Amino acid sequence: MRLLFSHLAQILIAGLGGLAFYWLGVPAAWLSGSAIAATLWGLSGHAVHMPRALADMAMLVSGAAMGAAVTPAAIAAMSRYPGSLILLVIGVVAISLASSLWLVRISGWRKADAVLASVPGALSTVLAVAADRKADVPSVAIVQNLRLFVLIALLPSVVVVTGGGEGDPSALIGQGMPIASPADMAFVLIGGLALGFVFKVLKVAAPILLGATVVSSVSHGTAFVTGVIPPVIATGGLVLIGLFIAERFRNIQRSTLQRALVAALGSFSVGMGVAVVFAVVAAWIADVSFANSLVAFAPGGLEAMTVLALILGLDPLYVGIHHLVRFLGIGLVLPFLIGWLQKARA
Repeated sequence: MRLLFSHLAQILIAGLGGLAFYWLGVPAAWLSGSAIAATLWGLSGHAVHMPRALADMAMLVSGAAMGAAVTPAAIAAMSRYPGSLILLVIGVVAISLASSLWLVRISGWRKADAVLASVPGALSTVLAVAADRKADVPSVAIVQNLRLFVLIALLPSVVVVTGGGEGDPSALIGQGMPIASPADMAFVLIGGLALGFVFKVLKVAAPILLGATVVSSVSHGTAFVTGVIPPVIATGGLVLIGLFIAERFRNIQRSTLQRALVAALGSFSVGMGVAVVFAVVAAWIADVSFANSLVAFAPGGLEAMTVLALILGLDPLYVGIHHLVRFLGIGLVLPFLIGWLQKARA
């Protein structure tokens, strides 16, 4: 019973963080506010581990909400994406190379560790490879998690300042939109969960989120399902995702965090600078707003960046496709690259 109250208190604190940011008018309030509040709560030493089932529930709800934005018109717009996706592949290499050079030349890291820390996104894949290859997992985790945290906390405001987010910022929580029928909701959620388990067996990154997004996207894109997830449920999903992001900082010792902080900030700054350059070119090639290309090329995770795009009223299809391609590419290439680097060092 005590553990249950601890979980409820933790969720409440994350929710209050989101509510405070909402009242202050901060972009992506429920996601960034909950993440920051939960991180601060974790530093107090009273936080408890988030159950995997609860994290999966958040991914399931958010994936279903994201897919509702996929319409036949949006699918037709994909014809302009190939050039941007090719540029993304080049951009991922450039971001990783620039960040790695900073960590090796300035911070004195080993090449394999620097590459693992510099790969933009696909955190679960990166940490799995790092553990398997006996890399410096804590330091890699700090650089990767700090990048994601800074993006979640600051990128929404940057997008708004640059003139982005003109669309409906309440799209993800469904405000002002028709609510899906119980039958439609059940179809999307159960179907998304089933496909998510298939992706999990296949070891696809973010399986539950991806499964729900695919089922919801296909259902809404073909008009088989209409309507969105009720706002109160979608908002709860955002709060839980913020809690999930914050938990990644929980087991990192403060001494390790202090040693790697400068390296992490430098690596992020260099990588983000390169990402901005590629985002400018991609916006021109794909004929999308700079805000869309910035979030699509930002070196963050699939879950956070795709959810962020929809919260900000951006094009979740454009952003999601780019981060999914990045995810799959990293998962295929990274294990071979790190193995080659470690053999070369030996």
